[in-house]
Amino acid sequence: MEKGGFVYILSNKKRTTLYIGVTNDVERRILEHKIGKGSKFASKYQLKYLMYYEEHTTIQDAIEREKQLKNWHKDWKWNLIKEDNAQLKDLAKDWYDEGMLEENTC
Repeated sequence: MEKGGFVYILSNKKRTTLYIGVTNDVERRILEHKIGKGSKFASKYQLKYLMYYEEHTTIQDAIEREKQLKNWHKDWKWNLIKEDNAQLKDLAKDWYDEGMLEENTC
């Protein structure tokens, strides 16, 4: 059985930069970003705050959506985020306890 996929958008603390990614396990992938083991770009710009994510039936669908979003203007991306997350909160803020964030930083 094929696993689904997720498209997600991260930002930095000041909400000035966006990163769009795709994964088959959103909780694992966001944890990797939070502990600095995400992409080089995301690590460099401290992009570890989950602004938006959507689930897709197949990973192929998620990859197609990721490509589509990456071609959007920055304003369109922010408008998409604000539809569901007007306060620009970290949607994954309560997903992990401090121990997970600390013990995985090695």
